[in-house]
Amino acid sequence: MNFKIPLAWLQLAQNKVRFLAAVAGITFIVILMFTQLGFQDALYSSAIRVHHSLQGDLFLVSSQYKSLTSNQSFSRTRLYQALGFNGVKSISPMYLGFAKFKNPVNGEKYSIYLIGVEPGRIALNLPEMESNLDKIKIPDMVLFDQKSRSEFGPVAEKFKSENTEQIVEIFAFNAVKGYQVKIGGLFSLGPSFGVDGNLIVSDSTFLRIFQNNRTSEMIDVGVIILDSGVEPQKVLTNLQNNLSNDVLIFTKQEFQDFEKKYWATRTPIGFIFNLMLVMCFIIGIVIVYQILYSNISTQITAYATLKAIGYTNKYLLNVVFKQALILAVLGYIPGFIISSCIYSFTAKTTNLPMRMNLNNILIILISTILMSTVSGLLAMNKLRSADPADIF
Repeated sequence: MNFKIPLAWLQLAQNKVRFLAAVAGITFIVILMFTQLGFQDALYSSAIRVHHSLQGDLFLVSSQYKSLTSNQSFSRTRLYQALGFNGVKSISPMYLGFAKFKNPVNGEKYSIYLIGVEPGRIALNLPEMESNLDKIKIPDMVLFDQKSRSEFGPVAEKFKSENTEQIVEIFAFNAVKGYQVKIGGLFSLGPSFGVDGNLIVSDSTFLRIFQNNRTSEMIDVGVIILDSGVEPQKVLTNLQNNLSNDVLIFTKQEFQDFEKKYWATRTPIGFIFNLMLVMCFIIGIVIVYQILYSNISTQITAYATLKAIGYTNKYLLNVVFKQALILAVLGYIPGFIISSCIYSFTAKTTNLPMRMNLNNILIILISTILMSTVSGLLAMNKLRSADPADIF
């Protein structure tokens, strides 16, 4: 049985060292694109971790709201006014802010995110919250995020091994003296690009920690739970038309989308990730173009000979496109495998949500093929210059 080996493959594989170098170059670009896209996804996913855990239908924030990690408080009176509207079942205020957590081992202070909730009207839907809810009802008792970064010390490990309350110090940013609280339980939320660790505290404990900065009147997020069967958009429109314009009202999805948009368009890191993705794509085009151009230049006599014996430009251009596709596929496969390992290592090291998903797999595969196709189009000019008269 006779097998036809494609001309495109034979030309690429003729010089094995150059061929392997070409595949390695494309693999590197694929890894870069996967890494950039993975970090971008981790940025957005981690930014809305709290939003995703919120237990409510509608959410009130200040009209000056930018993101959950920026302090834009508003009067809790607005939240109580919302309670009087038809369809609203209950409300829950939340207090948010950064403080300094003193590492109990080395004494270093690191920024930590405090989430203050009313224990009787819990606004967070986390697996550990139900079993630990009674603990934060005790004054100065807090819950520690066991997925916080390591700089806060072995707080979670010590709590698990000894199962005893630990006393730690929390400092408001303008405070000289710390405020002592007890770690009474653990929960799992995880860091983000703006937050290294989290504490859940009762509203009363939150206000004691920030006694010189905050009053109970000013809250950061108002959670609204609606009656069963009520259309959220109807209630939202009613609230928007009747509440003062010093607050914004979102559905849960709108709240998450607003946060993503902020990180994507209004922060340097969001811009940098988008720019790096574009730059990786452009560099990939240049690399593949150089590979194809070099291969055509080396084989120009062969191409001219093929033209002389009757092969058309269309056939030869098809050869170049096949070469581009071969390089794309062979570069993508190891790039995908290595990137999966990088995702796993990064997620384990940083606790960021770096996950290989079908969306990323398809985006990078299509980008790699498109990148190689564009390079093939650019390399065609060299192929068209192959003239049989030059070799006879």
